[in-house]
Amino acid sequence: MFSPRNLAFSTLLAIAAIPLLAQTAPAPAATRTLVRAGHLLDVKTGKLLDSQTIVVVGETIQSIAPSAQVQAGPTDTVIGLGALTVLPGLLDVHTHLTMDTNFDPYHELTMTNAKEAITGVVNARTTLLAGFTTVRNVGASGYTDVDLRDAINSGQIAGPHMLVSGPALSITGGHCDENLLPFQYHVVGDGVADGISAVQHQVRQNIKYGADLIKICATGGVLSKGDDPQASQYTLEEMRAIVADAHRLGRKVAAHAHGAQGILWASEAGVDSIEHGSYINDEAIAEMKKNGTYLVPTLYLEDWMLEKGNLPPFYHQKMVDIIGVAKGNIKRAMQVGVKIALGTDAAVYPHGLNAHELDVYVNQLGMTPLAALQSATLNAADLMGLSAKNGSLEPGKWADIIAVDKNPLDDVRVLQNVKFVMKAGVVYKNETK
Repeated sequence: MFSPRNLAFSTLLAIAAIPLLAQTAPAPAATRTLVRAGHLLDVKTGKLLDSQTIVVVGETIQSIAPSAQVQAGPTDTVIGLGALTVLPGLLDVHTHLTMDTNFDPYHELTMTNAKEAITGVVNARTTLLAGFTTVRNVGASGYTDVDLRDAINSGQIAGPHMLVSGPALSITGGHCDENLLPFQYHVVGDGVADGISAVQHQVRQNIKYGADLIKICATGGVLSKGDDPQASQYTLEEMRAIVADAHRLGRKVAAHAHGAQGILWASEAGVDSIEHGSYINDEAIAEMKKNGTYLVPTLYLEDWMLEKGNLPPFYHQKMVDIIGVAKGNIKRAMQVGVKIALGTDAAVYPHGLNAHELDVYVNQLGMTPLAALQSATLNAADLMGLSAKNGSLEPGKWADIIAVDKNPLDDVRVLQNVKFVMKAGVVYKNETK
């Protein structure tokens, strides 16, 4: 017999059953992308595998198997790369995406943070489309590289994965200070700090405002007025204080260093990488090997400068002096086993030409193609602390995938013309269609 009480009871039973029905409903299958490669290069071993399929789910690689064993489902997206050779996206651990290749002093002095940010948007896309899916940005004014990284991570703009340093730390009048204007303007670079307490404060401030790593100028540089690339700048004690704070707070330290004394002290202080290393000597090499310090050569820029550079006189002679010695010194460091990670100093030459650095390592310094490629994949990922997600094509790692016409171990210059770029499961370039 029907009654209001029976209706209420039935309604309560129906409501109570809703969660049970929801819990037993099958979850929708994850959408897959099948990247079918004619060849796949294992950068750990140098082995080339034919006819492989990389299964991508979300931003990561789910599996890799012979194509005959991977059948496409009705909801799968299939990307056929024909006979191309697939390998992991490349890494460049020394870039300046928010800077451009113009060293006219007036241009430098009229650069604003807003202009740097706009420049960064353009250069980030250019770098990604060149096959470099991850970079370290080591030096930018006003934390513009922090904002660039965050805009990429949010999907607002296209660009590589980025670790960023914010302003580089410098002594007063050093390579990373602003030295073009006279005293009356009282202009000081964003990262200038002198003395132990001041450098500790600057490290903490950089981290407060979003830095993933700390960049310091341990010696003078080339593209700066009034300093000497061979002269050490920060003292050993100051660098030890920088490294202690950075490491305690979970950040690595990259040291711009051309001169042998600065290289030696920076490695002794515990920095994670030496950038440039132009005047490296046997004592500094031995210290770096003992400490496991990475060397980040930036050598293609020298070739570009010889051919197309147009520097003011107070930069030009320093560049000429370094070009005369850097490759020979760095070749010696490579030959005795100093760890190498690829870096380019992109901005000193045009962005997007990053892969030319590999050509220098192989065809000028005698590195094997596999070792050179590992400097831009496994080694660079290790230096950046990203080995769990980057540097090789393996299940569980980011789906950062590039493709070129042939095996780069046969001709490393093929990496200068990348045909396909996927970063974190998203295709940004596909010239195979």
